[in-house]
Amino acid sequence: MSEINSRRVVITGLGIVAPNGHGVEEYEQALKNGVSGISHQSKLGDLKFGCHVAGVPKNIEAIQEQYFTQEQLMSMNSNIIYASIAAIDAFKDAGFELPAEDSDVDWDMGAIIGTGIGGMDTTGEKLIPMTNAGRVRRMGSTIVEQVMGSGVSAKVAGLLALGNQVTTNSSACSTGTEAIADAVYRIKAGLAERMLAGGAEGSSEYIWAGFDAMRVLNKNFNDNPEEASRPMSASAAGFIPGSGAGILMLESLESAQARGARIYAEIIGQSINCGGHRQGGSMTAPNPNSVQRCIRSALETAGIAGHQVNAINGHLTATFADPHEVRNWQKALGVDPENLPYINSTKSMIGHGLGAAGGMEAVACVLEVYKDFVHGSLNCEDLHEELKPFEKSVVRKTIHTTVDILAKASFGFGDVNACLIFKKWQ
Repeated sequence: MSEINSRRVVITGLGIVAPNGHGVEEYEQALKNGVSGISHQSKLGDLKFGCHVAGVPKNIEAIQEQYFTQEQLMSMNSNIIYASIAAIDAFKDAGFELPAEDSDVDWDMGAIIGTGIGGMDTTGEKLIPMTNAGRVRRMGSTIVEQVMGSGVSAKVAGLLALGNQVTTNSSACSTGTEAIADAVYRIKAGLAERMLAGGAEGSSEYIWAGFDAMRVLNKNFNDNPEEASRPMSASAAGFIPGSGAGILMLESLESAQARGARIYAEIIGQSINCGGHRQGGSMTAPNPNSVQRCIRSALETAGIAGHQVNAINGHLTATFADPHEVRNWQKALGVDPENLPYINSTKSMIGHGLGAAGGMEAVACVLEVYKDFVHGSLNCEDLHEELKPFEKSVVRKTIHTTVDILAKASFGFGDVNACLIFKKWQ
């Protein structure tokens, strides 16, 4: 193994804006206590959606005023606001002070912050109506930066004076996990010392409408929002849309140790692939062979065997795919059903954050490894019949146990997959 490829990548900062909590402490307590962030969204009912509930960060108007001036907010939509708050929090949590406007550029720090659909609220509320009304010249000069996909990472670069690679990836529901894997590759290659990485997604009916049209959102629990997100459940009837942002500060071990940084965990394995829309895979369904290959590749990169994994943070969206996913984990890890590691779904509390999902869930993974717990999955008391062989592995209430190695994967439309292996820092 080359000296560069053997570089170790650690996590030194966390930033989270989730439906059930802003900030590491609030989010950790919500995860441990099974606090749902799913709430009723009256506008969805008014617009005749089937699903009337969603995961939306609370009190964001008050929170954003602590971070941005009114002038800055004029060029920011919900997607950019969530990403920027989470990135600033991760930056400060890692021990850095916010740079002044005339500060030097940090050429060794960059950002890969993904989004699945991006600034659709700006597109739907402003760009299209004003264009159709012939009011193009009244849109303002910041319209492009709000609707372009890379607006989330570009804004963060300006706020934090980032001089390394700054980009936005977009790979549907695997986006946030893929962003972290890509950032790990960059640090391992010696091209950066520190990278902010994760995902963000805005809160907008324009983002969620297409999924409602596909009939993949759960419409059966509009009167009971906290029971609506039901991964691994027999009564699961579709996912619940979510939003927010989760960002990690990734850093080379040398950089972290040189500045005496607190280390949360290490990322020892990562993998990204696609199923090619073959062997059962399609635009909306995963190729099981590619899913298993992605997990096995991450294990190989980490230099560990499947039986060494203590816990799994699954993609687990509360669709027909949940039982297939669990089986894929079992086969990829090479264990019997009764020996599958603990498995949970963060989406049961926050909904499916689309491009933000992997980032928000990765923050949960890091906290579980750092604080030695596996959070419970809500609303799966009626476990899906096909998952009965895995009964003892499904965590319904938080378990306090040593978590040395945790595997996390995300699977997205387009038959794309990403997997990360987190390890307790020794």
